[in-house]
Amino acid sequence: MYEVYIHVPFCLRRCGYCDFNTYTASDLGGGASRDHYAAMAIREMRLVKQWQIDHGITEPAASTVFFGGGTPTVLPPSSLGAMLRAVDELWGLAPGAEVTTEANPDTVDHDSIAALRDLGFNRISFGMQSAVPRVLKTLDRTHTPANVTQGVKAAAQVGLRSSVDLIYGTPGEDMGDWRYSVQTALDLGVDHISAYALTLEPTTAMGRAVAHGTMPGPDDDDEAAKYALADAMFTEAGLDWYEISNWARPGYESRHNLGYWRNVDWAGIGPGAHSHYNGVGRGRDVRSWDIAHPKRWAQAIDRRDVPWQGSERIDALEHAEELIMLGVRLREGLACTRVERAVARIPGHTGAKTIEGERGPHADPIDDLVAEGLIEVHGTRIIPTLRGRLLNDALIERLYEAYGL
Repeated sequence: MYEVYIHVPFCLRRCGYCDFNTYTASDLGGGASRDHYAAMAIREMRLVKQWQIDHGITEPAASTVFFGGGTPTVLPPSSLGAMLRAVDELWGLAPGAEVTTEANPDTVDHDSIAALRDLGFNRISFGMQSAVPRVLKTLDRTHTPANVTQGVKAAAQVGLRSSVDLIYGTPGEDMGDWRYSVQTALDLGVDHISAYALTLEPTTAMGRAVAHGTMPGPDDDDEAAKYALADAMFTEAGLDWYEISNWARPGYESRHNLGYWRNVDWAGIGPGAHSHYNGVGRGRDVRSWDIAHPKRWAQAIDRRDVPWQGSERIDALEHAEELIMLGVRLREGLACTRVERAVARIPGHTGAKTIEGERGPHADPIDDLVAEGLIEVHGTRIIPTLRGRLLNDALIERLYEAYGL
């Protein structure tokens, strides 16, 4: 399985909570041009394709393509379509490939969504965040709840699948606000909803306001209660959780996101984008990341360099840790047999043993996690409970301990 992620680093306005690699026109100055961005991204694709050939990597046709940002839809549909055509020309698109773009609801209309459909897109993810205007204002969002409704309706009319993203824990958002946002998202009739806890970085405007005491910070208990409420409401409406922050009707999961959690190969195109390749040159997995600033990224491409800021090879210990970290986020669960095999490959690891019984030699610590209500065990798979999802970081650390990592 092979995926392509294309990062579009432009936004009309920087939201106060956002620390993604995004830029407004004033941020960039003369350093980059939206008009030329698609051409530069396509040039990077060609450099990456050649790098793959030089390293003996033969990828299958892309099963998913995802345009993220930033706000991809600040570019005209023709630019997004040109990048998608380049993916098809270089790697091919698998039959039924999932092709998604993120969109701020106020950057698209019926005509632009129809154009995306005509260019090969079949899925659109709207950054809804909240249905409460004052919460949107706190988040510095420029769209209105009506924009979301109009966008989802337009997508349905032209045959695109829609997803919406929500954020919980915004300062000043009470439980009633959150319940209203969740219900409004459900009333849209979409088949996929993501819900993320607000996280603050000290470099953001909101992070600085919280640090200076002019705005209350997120509260862990409040966020846990809001997560539990959303999970119950989504489940009752027929959307099942399949990854900690994602719910979908069966068959409508984001295949692209699942690929990340399953650790497939993917190429990241665009400033700051990450890539992952399994077993390069029959060696260890490789993870790389592009130069973050668009101007310096473009300069590297002009030199005909793959515009990586850096890369690393993942050793056997890191591989085992990632299997646990990724697997325990999924409803399909963590395959104990895969972890045991990975642990056995760690040089000098005294805890690596042959599989014993259904769950391997670490049954006692795992039984403790079951007793504490953090996980369920189905055959040889570990699946987090609601409590395990709420305490996922702690659960991961406990599983590291269980496997002697």
